[in-house]
Amino acid sequence: MRIIIIGDGKVGYKLAKQLSAEKYDIVMIDSNENKLRFAMDRLDIACVTGDGADAEVLKQADVAHADLVIACTSADECNMLSCLIARKLGARHTIARVRNPIYYRQIGLLKEDLHLSMAVNPELIVADEISRLLLFPDASQVETFVKGRVELIELPVAEGSSLAGLSLAEMYNRFQIRLLVCAVEHGDEVRIPDGEYRMRAGDRLHIAASHKDLEAFFKANGKRKDKIKKVIICGAGRVGYYLALQLSTLGMQVKIIEQNRQRCEELCELLPKATIINGDATDHDLLVEEGIDEADAFVALTGMDEENIILSLFAKSQNVDKIVTKVNEDRRARMVEDFGIDSIVSVKTATADAIMSYVRARKNSQGSANVETMYQLVDDKVEALEFIVKAETNYTGIPLKNLSLKPNNLIACIARKRQIILPSGEDCIQVGDNVIIITMEKRIEDIKDILMWVQRDE
Repeated sequence: MRIIIIGDGKVGYKLAKQLSAEKYDIVMIDSNENKLRFAMDRLDIACVTGDGADAEVLKQADVAHADLVIACTSADECNMLSCLIARKLGARHTIARVRNPIYYRQIGLLKEDLHLSMAVNPELIVADEISRLLLFPDASQVETFVKGRVELIELPVAEGSSLAGLSLAEMYNRFQIRLLVCAVEHGDEVRIPDGEYRMRAGDRLHIAASHKDLEAFFKANGKRKDKIKKVIICGAGRVGYYLALQLSTLGMQVKIIEQNRQRCEELCELLPKATIINGDATDHDLLVEEGIDEADAFVALTGMDEENIILSLFAKSQNVDKIVTKVNEDRRARMVEDFGIDSIVSVKTATADAIMSYVRARKNSQGSANVETMYQLVDDKVEALEFIVKAETNYTGIPLKNLSLKPNNLIACIARKRQIILPSGEDCIQVGDNVIIITMEKRIEDIKDILMWVQRDE
């Protein structure tokens, strides 16, 4: 596939890095020559200097032969216009990053006229992610599959946890709840475990199950945190707006602290159920005055990673139970985890994951199974992929015990109509199933890529 990326910002660079590593043919367009030189020195890509909304620049990038154009500059208007021109010049598919809530609300109307294959709203994706974290406060990350019917959570095993010392087989027997530990992270070590694996304090378990079964597991485990009622959000950008809207609808009490007075006045009209405070969130006295010690959750969403980290550490010192921190820089995210702040969200990563799912699905659209959803886990060392099985193939209808999987791969879950199956050796994959695969390999594009061989019963 030939892919043109317009915009060499954080998202554009991350996409170029992932896609070039997977041997896609990448051309990047940006008006900043220094940024492009930096990217060319580090990645196996071609670059064109210029405005992505300029037809001559797009022709220079050979847009007529592009399978996909991804427009992710900081300006929505530029992204939409670039995609429109790219399609007129012959590009087969286009994706635009659209962040303005007004534009995004009417994207259904615009999509057809702009010939967009996909519109990505990064801030809305991250707000959805934070909402899930606040609904599941025990988990440090929550990803969803099969339109929200299957959840993959990251659960830290704390010192003194009843899980520490148990093997996975013992845990399954004790709780009798349908869930599966798909991956375990301990320090720098990552593995896809079998039933013999014995859990230790400091482990991070990645568990797949339905929402109902996860609720039952947390209840049975006896460590369930109370439901979140009071939330303080620092920073009233787009993520803060979308999040406050969602949490207010869920009946939570939301307080937003924002320094920009004009933005506060806008939000008072847009969010009548939320309390808007005009002030500096880095002023600890203000946070104490606004009741940080009584908050069930604290969400740091300012525009600066460093500010979010400092605010989160202060919230931790005030014994806030659930803290969510927006950190866009990967290296800083790893550092924050060492501070004991579990839930970190990244607009850049959420956007890249959404676009990568689409790219994988397009590349494999002729295959027997299509990628529907994709997440990068454990610092990009593990991928969770959801496939829809579209046609009969050599692995459908065969008991899983007769499918020999390559090492470091796992069939975690099968969703069939209304049924969620955590598969045993007797279960089969059927046409129409949603199948969730956990893999430590890169470039998995079809379920058959994780199989060594298939044994058919005589």
